[in-house]
Amino acid sequence: MRKTVVTDKAPAAVGAYSQGTYAGDFLYLSGQIALDPATGKMVGDGDPAAETHQVMKNIQGVLASQGLSFDHVVKAVIYAASMKDFPEINKVYASYFSGSFPARCFVEVSGMALNAKVEIDIVAYKG
Repeated sequence: MRKTVVTDKAPAAVGAYSQGTYAGDFLYLSGQIALDPATGKMVGDGDPAAETHQVMKNIQGVLASQGLSFDHVVKAVIYAASMKDFPEINKVYASYFSGSFPARCFVEVSGMALNAKVEIDIVAYKG
C-alpha cells in the first residue's frame, strides 16, 4: 500500500510528483534541489556547497515530518552539474550523517531544474 508524504518543512512539489511516498516501511523521497521552503526561491547563488546544505535541510525536513532522521537513510543518489564539485558536495553531504553511511551513487548530469548544481534523492527505512 502506498502513502504520500506532504509537509511544509520542505519545498512543495512543483510538478506531478510528491515530496515522498511510502511503500511499506520504505520512504522514497523525490529529488530535492536547493529551494527555500518558505520562499520557493533557490538558495546558494550557484555555490555547490551552499546548495548541498539547503538540499540536506530539505531532506531533513521531510524525514523529520515522519519522525525519521538521517540514521534511517539506506540509499542516496546525488546528481551534480559537474564532477569537479564532488569534494565540496561530498563534504557537506557527509556532515549530515553520524556513524555509517548509506549506499550511494554520485553522477554528473547535463542539466537540472532551475539550473541547480545539486539534486539528491534518498530512500529511508522506517522499520
